[in-house]
Amino acid sequence: MERKRMSNTGELGYLFDWVESVQVKVRELVGEWKDREGNLIMILHAIQNEFGYVPRGVANELAKELGISLARIYEVITFYHYFRLVPPGQHNVQVCTGTACYLKGSSELIEELEKRLGVTEGEALPDSEFHLETVRCIGCCGMAPAIVIDGETHGRLCQKDVAGILENQRRGKRV
Repeated sequence: MERKRMSNTGELGYLFDWVESVQVKVRELVGEWKDREGNLIMILHAIQNEFGYVPRGVANELAKELGISLARIYEVITFYHYFRLVPPGQHNVQVCTGTACYLKGSSELIEELEKRLGVTEGEALPDSEFHLETVRCIGCCGMAPAIVIDGETHGRLCQKDVAGILENQRRGKRV
């Protein structure tokens, strides 16, 4: 969703504009999916595609429009690993924790990434450069343990590989 420019009333005006645009967008999505089975998940997908995550204010609007509790929406959001409750970072680092990756050391990769990035799993750096998360399986068991950064898979890793991968990602950003 494109952010509107600040109105004549400053930050408060911007906030009102944002709330109004959220209400319009949620009504539009609910109207599109209202009578379809499994609509909550499809609407949440659309919201996450729009915002990059599911903001609390948007979840509140969705609850009002669908006539369901906010708790029900959070049940779904927190059940499915796909949905995010915080904005993603500029670079998304996903560590596979599937069986093969787990057995071959994904937990050591997570420890190294947490140490090097200064965040814990599920968090983004304050500057939002990197977001670290774990995923159940990326389907690359033959490359275990593996991570995915911005859609690029890196496999057969050990802890000492992490620093170089992050540095290359940072350098790529500057180019």
